[in-house]
Amino acid sequence: MNAAEAEPTLIGSVQRALRLVDIVANSPRPLPVKMLAAITGLTPGTTYNLVRTLIHEGYLTSEPDGLVLGSRFPAFQQETDSRGVFLARVRSALREVTDEVGATAYLSRYADGEMHLVDIVDAVHNPRVELWVGLQSSGHATALGKQILAELPDEDRLDYLSRHRLEELTPRTISNRRTLLTQLEHSPGWVIDEEEYAIGATCVAVPVLAPNLTASLAISLPSDQAVVNRALVTKLQRSARRLSLQLGAHSFDAAELAGEFTI
Repeated sequence: MNAAEAEPTLIGSVQRALRLVDIVANSPRPLPVKMLAAITGLTPGTTYNLVRTLIHEGYLTSEPDGLVLGSRFPAFQQETDSRGVFLARVRSALREVTDEVGATAYLSRYADGEMHLVDIVDAVHNPRVELWVGLQSSGHATALGKQILAELPDEDRLDYLSRHRLEELTPRTISNRRTLLTQLEHSPGWVIDEEEYAIGATCVAVPVLAPNLTASLAISLPSDQAVVNRALVTKLQRSARRLSLQLGAHSFDAAELAGEFTI
């Protein structure tokens, strides 16, 4: 057997494309094309050409803040602990909410006694509320945080409130513990924040629940445009149920927390 027969013929462009998909699949956040080029050492032109093809074939999807896995990525349809698959599922679900209701969508979850903001998808005409106070310090004043508190067992809820000050972020913030607990106990299955976190912003949240997951899905709207009715809540609950099914089997770890939003 000669050397040509012993060594397989390798297609460099295929190797480079697979490398790009692998990097995106293991990233907890969307990756801009320029960052992919920097990581791989490929020229921007080559990277853009490969990415364009991968998007066309459905292995990657372009979001405003970078690339995530596309629906044709094999593990996207299977149970997997890939951080990239987790991000792609979340991003797809939030994009559906944003497109359907025309509002910025948020996902937060509870882990290790704290609340974590997982992802945000902005609506074109209703961009996100400026996150001037982190979720870990403002759970009592946001629909995202209050919805999680409403779903926690009494012991965990009281423990959380004992470790976090109920600061008055706006004149409408509920900063009295007893009042807050009463509101949470009488929650109708969804929670609203009417200018408690930021003046001019109204947020609505519904639970995203699964055996390994306590989370909340929310939207934000300018208060002068917000019409919170049963139809809106039903749309959010429908999206939350789909998200619960998609994420329920996922095994969350500390590495994913490190990749979430830092506010």
